[in-house]
Amino acid sequence: MSEESTRRALRMPDDDEIFGTVTRHDGGNHVRVKCEDGEDRLGRIPGRMKYRVWIDEGDVVLVKPWDWQDEKADIEWRYSEQDADQLRAEGHI
Repeated sequence: MSEESTRRALRMPDDDEIFGTVTRHDGGNHVRVKCEDGEDRLGRIPGRMKYRVWIDEGDVVLVKPWDWQDEKADIEWRYSEQDADQLRAEGHI
């Protein structure tokens, strides 16, 4: 199977979203995220994802920083390990 045929169309960030890596799980619905802009933010896992998507340390996620508190953000999407490897190979992260 060629490399091109294994490429999947991945969700890319909107204008107000950025890539990040989960560095610590603070319990409940809060995680620490190291964002690609160099900031370390407190990420909130929304209710729609809380029991459906498990987020662990080292996961690559899409975050949407809050307008009114830049040190906090909402987790919008979690990439699987395979998808994260594809993002790295394509130079997005």
